[in-house]
Amino acid sequence: METVFSAKAWATVWQYRATFLNGLWNTLQSAVVGLLIAMVIGFTLGLMATSGKRVLRGIARVYVEFFQNTPLILQVCFMYYAFAYSGLKISVVVVGFIALGLYHGAYVAEVVRAGITSIPFGQFDAARSQGFGYVDTMRLIILPQTVKIILPPMVNQMVALIKNTSCLYIVGGADLIATTYNFVTGVDTGGAYGPAYLLGGALFFVVCYPLSLMAGKWEERLKKREVQTNTDAAKEANA
Repeated sequence: METVFSAKAWATVWQYRATFLNGLWNTLQSAVVGLLIAMVIGFTLGLMATSGKRVLRGIARVYVEFFQNTPLILQVCFMYYAFAYSGLKISVVVVGFIALGLYHGAYVAEVVRAGITSIPFGQFDAARSQGFGYVDTMRLIILPQTVKIILPPMVNQMVALIKNTSCLYIVGGADLIATTYNFVTGVDTGGAYGPAYLLGGALFFVVCYPLSLMAGKWEERLKKREVQTNTDAAKEANA
């Protein structure tokens, strides 16, 4: 703890501040690419989970349960060594993208499933009566309504994904946590534990807190809009 108050340690951290910013940039890159992969997987599995086919629902359920109930750090290690022993030359960065995407894809799938099932079932019947197939019903009627419902939890998933990039350090990633660890154990920079980890935590906070705040306000606004809609509908019914 004495390094927290060490002017020399803080000076060393400041001297190498570009290293931390580079680690933050790598973390954000991993988070964005991982989220894109998770979105593709999540929407696919979310649609499968709400389809009328038991096989598709079963596949989606198995995927979600497996990835949600095993640690991300274990999945990262397994994937890294699986690629290594199979002879495939895939960089640690790409392994990180895939691992984050697969893991958070399970959570996005649950968000999408919950969003779709929140739409009144009568709208499915109405679309079917008008001759819409499943794909057109989802594309034109259900998903446009679902998007505004799932956006706040999607932002929360982005926050969780950014924080989970810290698991990549275990396989030698270049994320912010790995950069911080390499800094505090380096020959020329070792020893500045307190300032380095405080700076790393502060950078995570600066990125994640505004996103969490935005998601909370977004969700609160949607709830108020829903209450207002219900109130207006009740007034019209009683008029």
